[in-house]
Amino acid sequence: MNYEFWFVVGSQFLYGPEVLETVAARAAEMAAELSKVLPYPLIYKVTAKTNKEITDVVKEANYDDHCAGIVAWCHTFSPSKMWINGLANLQKPYCHLATQYNVEIPNEEIDMDFMNLNQAAHGDREHGFIAARLRMPRKVIAGHWPDKTVQKRLGDWMKAAVGVAVSKEMKVMRFGDNMREVAVTEGDKVEVQTKLGWQVNTWAVGDLVKEMNAVTDAEIDALVEVYKASYDIATDNMDAIRYQAREEIAMKKMLDAEGCKAFSNTFQDLYGMEQLPGLASQHLMAQGYGYGGEGDWKVSAMTAILKAMGENGNGASAFMEDYTYNLVPGAEYSLGAHMLEVCPSVAAGKPRIETHHLGIGMNEKDPARLVFEGKEGDAIVVSLIDMGGRLRLICQDIHCVKPILPMPNLPVARVMWQAEPSLTTGVECWITAGGAHHTVLSYDVSAEQMKDWANMMDIEFVHIGKDTTVEGLEKELFLNDLAWKLK
Repeated sequence: MNYEFWFVVGSQFLYGPEVLETVAARAAEMAAELSKVLPYPLIYKVTAKTNKEITDVVKEANYDDHCAGIVAWCHTFSPSKMWINGLANLQKPYCHLATQYNVEIPNEEIDMDFMNLNQAAHGDREHGFIAARLRMPRKVIAGHWPDKTVQKRLGDWMKAAVGVAVSKEMKVMRFGDNMREVAVTEGDKVEVQTKLGWQVNTWAVGDLVKEMNAVTDAEIDALVEVYKASYDIATDNMDAIRYQAREEIAMKKMLDAEGCKAFSNTFQDLYGMEQLPGLASQHLMAQGYGYGGEGDWKVSAMTAILKAMGENGNGASAFMEDYTYNLVPGAEYSLGAHMLEVCPSVAAGKPRIETHHLGIGMNEKDPARLVFEGKEGDAIVVSLIDMGGRLRLICQDIHCVKPILPMPNLPVARVMWQAEPSLTTGVECWITAGGAHHTVLSYDVSAEQMKDWANMMDIEFVHIGKDTTVEGLEKELFLNDLAWKLK
């Protein structure tokens, strides 16, 4: 989808045609210049002067699939009662850009004509009141529009808004059910579709096996060549690699036929299959699909959404699982991995295809998988959980490092990180908040963007960062419980 954002500028007829022409010209100029640096085009739509103009542009935005959100600014004073009908019906993300055309007050030029034209300082305050009065979710960004910090914040908000658009169209294909007796991978699919737009449904593993049996040798040959070009082959077991290619081709056909951008499976349900999809799932994630192990449909959808929010539609975001800790004082790290399925978008170098025994599940033969170390850098881990009656999004800041140990006998992809505010406090906070063992790890999406996304989706957001304490988080969660019950 070629997403765009609409620039709606507020004014009124009181100022006369000359001022309104200037406002429109400046708004068009600002939108054109900002579109050169923002991740998505900002399209100037209207200088709104009446209730009807505002209502009409909102109606148009609501039904335009390409419009991912509205950015509003009041160049002059724009009486906010004009905005009520439109804003009350807005169904797209909304950003209030509190800016002004000029950067400074011109000492010699400033007179009442200048003041009548350049009234953003109090025009934006009038506009801000009505959004607060309507209690609508919004992002407020203040500063001079050519400023790089303002542009970066606006661009980040756009990416979060695209995450909303992707969420509203999300379809998840579950191959079988989730792992037996696991609590956190369960959830209310009806509530999730109501709040987030996700359509989560199940396809039998037998349907996948039937599709696998229809895959041709020519199709497998072509995909194996892609594997060879993308990864180092570190196994002589080409049959295992070809079997993973067969699985990938079949899954992709089924996903695309149903319009699904995410999928899940479980090692407990491989009826008719020789191997749990490892390399197959990893390469699908590299193409932007979301994945969740053990039937975790929530993390699979979130993986796809964060990938869409990342740069180029396939940012460095991956399905992840907390596995084990290094608790040596002064060298405290988390080791994240999974049995097979970690996306190669987070790899520090060129991944290797290896084949090893997998001593869990219903595998008849040894699955092929990508093995690599994750790259260094600041990142987040994100978990969406069902609290019963509402959803909670938990986000923790982390710093990924080169693994401190080579771990030559660990035949899976792995990422090592330092958690904020520290390993032990971070673990206590994560567990206190109810965070799952499955997460999405992302180098490209920030905690602020996830907060914006949660705000747009009207769900609870919990952030664990460098200043978080267990006591403070417990108080926050208590107040959140009260607030969401009232809501």
